[in-house]
Amino acid sequence: MAQIQPYLFFEGRTEEAIEFYKGALGARVEMLMRFRDNPEPQKTSEGCVQKPGSEDKVMHAAFWVGDSLIMASDGNNAGKAEFKGVALSYSVFDKETCEKAFNALAVGGQVQMAPAKTFFSELFAMVTDRFGVTWMVLVVPKM
Repeated sequence: MAQIQPYLFFEGRTEEAIEFYKGALGARVEMLMRFRDNPEPQKTSEGCVQKPGSEDKVMHAAFWVGDSLIMASDGNNAGKAEFKGVALSYSVFDKETCEKAFNALAVGGQVQMAPAKTFFSELFAMVTDRFGVTWMVLVVPKM
């Protein structure tokens, strides 16, 4: 079985982002590796080249939001942490959870669409969080 998991680059703010998602969405950290922990620093991938002074930055992290695994890094994205054309969809089963997640993600972010009833969901919203990640938050239709 194959899976696709999002890999987010936070340009030095990975720990801050994970702490934010813990509070906003109940994220759970599976693993976190710093650049100093790399047993072969000369063999890091292109996106994770260790820069001098970055020993304490996050080389790779994996955390769960619900049943979804998200991976992240402080990386070496040359200052281009832009998530254009990409959004994460967070599906929940009731309006209260949807509103709570939306409100938490909106702190320091930018609302794209306030929570509203749509033809496909009793509540749907879009927000770009303070890290530049766009989220679609919706209540899963009852079957």
